Amino acid sequence: MPPTISTLNPSQGPTTGGTTVTLTGTGMTGSTAVRFGSTNATSFTVNSASQITTVSPPRAAGAAAVIVVHPTGNSNSVTFTYVVATVPVVTSVAPSSGPTGGGTSVTLTGTGFTGATAVTFAGVPATSFVVNSSTQITAVTPAGSAGAAVVAVTTSGGTSAPDAFFFYAVAPVLNSAAPAQSPTAGGVVVTLTGSNLLNASAVRFGVTNATSFTVVSATQITATAPPGTGSSPITVITPGGTSNPVAFTYVNVPTLTALVPSSGPTSAGTVVTLIGTNLASASAVTFGAAAVPFTVVSDTQVAAVAPAGAAGPVTVTVTTSGGTSPGLTYTRVAAPGI
Repeated sequence: MPPTISTLNPSQGPTTGGTTVTLTGTGMTGSTAVRFGSTNATSFTVNSASQITTVSPPRAAGAAAVIVVHPTGNSNSVTFTYVVATVPVVTSVAPSSGPTGGGTSVTLTGTGFTGATAVTFAGVPATSFVVNSSTQITAVTPAGSAGAAVVAVTTSGGTSAPDAFFFYAVAPVLNSAAPAQSPTAGGVVVTLTGSNLLNASAVRFGVTNATSFTVVSATQITATAPPGTGSSPITVITPGGTSNPVAFTYVNVPTLTALVPSSGPTSAGTVVTLIGTNLASASAVTFGAAAVPFTVVSDTQVAAVAPAGAAGPVTVTVTTSGGTSPGLTYTRVAAPGI
């Protein structure tokens, strides 16, 4: 019984030939030839009784009847269409930049992509690519050197012109963050210094995006800290990848629980011990509106020198990188008259 062909894939190819075509059907074992019209296939392989892989020969544009030749007779015919091959054209690359390490999934848009046999970036083959249609290819970038890389598509019609580019970017580097602490409520403007910071798409405090950020230059970004807690290393994301982290810590608001002593003379000089929590980063101690000298003893204790003032109560507060504490009352007592 002669073989039968039920499908062929793909069903079209360039007039230059060279398209690998898979025929499926029955009774294919022992086939002696595959013909495209009156022309024998460039080559063919009988994979099984139900499948043959063949390579189309060159032919003029138009429909060609494909048959399988067998000692028991020729198969039915199916149509393969020859089309005039055109040089592919790449009109856009998106995204247009990525890290030098490669791995960026890029969509190429243009024309004449059917049957593409290669996609290259500066002459280096894409890690992988898929021809989605005659106007679109998805490719994964290989590793490359920093700078512009010509993106080219090759088909049987030729190779696209060198006028589409992908830009390989160097990974950003962070050297410092100042200040490196913030209240848990966030809102602190942090200056980040480093290199390769242009085109940053995100600044993250831990896993949380900055409330806002501004790229000042290739070496500086200012970012507003979002609310957070504890250690939240900062990273910057650019087309070149994600930077190394720099330390940033959220500090709880300080609290005061006691002043020892809680009263003293109207004259200056009394050493008052402030007891509370989260006092280690104290930057100011005030008695009313007066800032006073102080020493941080521990995270729970600060020693401050009371200033002179009128008799009566005055509010004492501590300010740290976590904010300003609620106040406690210190009372100045006038000396008794003689």
